[in-house]
Amino acid sequence: MRFTVSSTALSSRLGTLSKVINSKNSIAILDCFLFEVGNGQLEITASDSENVMKTTLSLDEVDGKGSFAVSNRTILDAVKELPEQPLTLDVNLEQMTINVIYQNGMYKFTCQNADEYPRAQQLGDQAATLQLPAQALLDNISRSIFATASEELRPVMNGIYMDLTEESLNIVASDGHKLVRNKYFALKSEQPRSFILQKKPATLLKNVLPKDDSDVIIRFDDRNAEVAFGQTLLACRLIDGRYPNYNSVIPQDNPFQLSIDRKTLIGALRRVLPFASENSQQVRLRIESGKIEVSSEDIDFATSAKEEVSCSYDGSAMSIGFKGPSLVEILSNLDSDDVLLEFADPSRPCIIIPAEQPEGEEVLMLIMPMLLND
Repeated sequence: MRFTVSSTALSSRLGTLSKVINSKNSIAILDCFLFEVGNGQLEITASDSENVMKTTLSLDEVDGKGSFAVSNRTILDAVKELPEQPLTLDVNLEQMTINVIYQNGMYKFTCQNADEYPRAQQLGDQAATLQLPAQALLDNISRSIFATASEELRPVMNGIYMDLTEESLNIVASDGHKLVRNKYFALKSEQPRSFILQKKPATLLKNVLPKDDSDVIIRFDDRNAEVAFGQTLLACRLIDGRYPNYNSVIPQDNPFQLSIDRKTLIGALRRVLPFASENSQQVRLRIESGKIEVSSEDIDFATSAKEEVSCSYDGSAMSIGFKGPSLVEILSNLDSDDVLLEFADPSRPCIIIPAEQPEGEEVLMLIMPMLLND
């Protein structure tokens, strides 16, 4: 079997697929890419047994068909330094050898039998389908993934919850201390459906989704999902279980609201955080008319810091405490210049929303306060 393919196209696709492969695999062949040649196309697959990513390349020239597996490190190292040029792969499936012929040289290495490579689980007949622009999915995953948990006892919290309702597609993540809820209004359904996407495939999508309005098609059933975009398909196993009622923790009656420049507040938080207690990492916001005092202290080491930031606020003066790094994360994952903080009292959750919502969407983030030691 012999076929020719563009060196940069092959290197780019292999680089994308390599993100699926674990550094250590229980099955040796999962260290490999699966190459399948047929119908004038090359289909390449990478897998970690739970997540399978496939991509398809059109071949310039092809003679024969077949499949083989090749070490990801070997083939990546072979092609990543080559400039753009045609690459010819001459594969002997009887002797399991590959010759990679390029402009001024040749590589020769071995391959493995493709029959041992595990295949992706097929979706059931009851699979549901969602379709949305790649940029919209990318933005919502990027905004949410930082809020997922890493818990053994409640694995449902470790992923991103995709909840299709009669009003919108809600994309939710929470670790119990902070929560992100994105509403995408262009997708809705009279028949509610939902699934929990694991953190690894969510991270893969964040890294490989195109930043354009090309369509992404998501098909899912109770156990598995497939995400198709361009010439790429990601198949993954879903988290099994019931996601908590996220709407119930979002307070509806918030009489106090302040508006502040997002980057200014992030800067102040980052400057006072090094002086906070290493254990609690607590920062205090003393909110008064027209200003916030951001402060931190570590009694054990006799360190403290405070900084005043102007804001738009005309409610009652109060002090509220937060875990500093969590508040910085939330603010860093919003895009608008100004943000609104809504709250009722220092013991109830604080809602943070962008002053200007993305078109056709509603973004809401929530952070639980910390008890202040006055």
